[in-house]
Amino acid sequence: MGMKCVALDLDGTTLDRQGKLSPENRRVIESAIERGVHVVIASGRSYDTLPKKVLAIPGIEWAITCNGAAVYQVPEGAVRCRHTMTPASIETIFQVAARERATYEAFVEGVAYADQKMLDDPVKYGCTPMGAKYVQATRRPVPDIVQFIRDHNRELDSIDLVLHTQEDRDRIWKRLARESDELYITSSVYHLLELSSHRGGKANGLRWVLDQIGVSPQETVAFGNADNDIDMLRLAGVGVAVADATGSCRAAADRQTRASYEDGVAWALREILNLP
Repeated sequence: MGMKCVALDLDGTTLDRQGKLSPENRRVIESAIERGVHVVIASGRSYDTLPKKVLAIPGIEWAITCNGAAVYQVPEGAVRCRHTMTPASIETIFQVAARERATYEAFVEGVAYADQKMLDDPVKYGCTPMGAKYVQATRRPVPDIVQFIRDHNRELDSIDLVLHTQEDRDRIWKRLARESDELYITSSVYHLLELSSHRGGKANGLRWVLDQIGVSPQETVAFGNADNDIDMLRLAGVGVAVADATGSCRAAADRQTRASYEDGVAWALREILNLP
């Protein structure tokens, strides 16, 4: 069966370790679009933080954001599908995390917000130095992130719970899964829990887009590198993990390609789509 759609995770998959789109990945993505293949962004990022150089690629029509909580049409930047969190699920998060060393990031209508204290020193809150630069460049500061979330508890696309260790993440993940059936819970890096409506998830976001463009999951190739990509890779007819993906992501994929910093997306697309 010919592939008619490509769904691309960004960070750690289509983008290299510096968060940049390589010339070769861009060239092959553009070649796929010229062949009539739909290319869909599928990211944990909010719309406002998506790389402008990716959004500017002619022919990219859709962006799945906040791990499927909100889907935008490109280049208009108009939201076409959104699943906001419930106030009850947000209070459950606060209760579970009350005694943890944690802070929050909030995503409202495509914009990312964080506490000013965290933005002053992201490394103190578990970010890597490179991650700190990204956070400081993409988050809008608020003086009290908990109060901000409560003030917007019917408008939230998603929340990131920023922790310090993978053990903290995994323990809280289990508790939240037990105590709320209104949450979609996932993670793209070891110190984050990414939380949204139970109607979220990249697979659900991709399924919605495929319905709009009249393409089946079996006619879709999806690329990823982390746990928040697993449901999407399983939905797609061909799920591809980059070589530097997590073990669980590689296990969920149908095939593996080169690492993100070795143009893995380009290598796999050339073979799957028979591109030059």
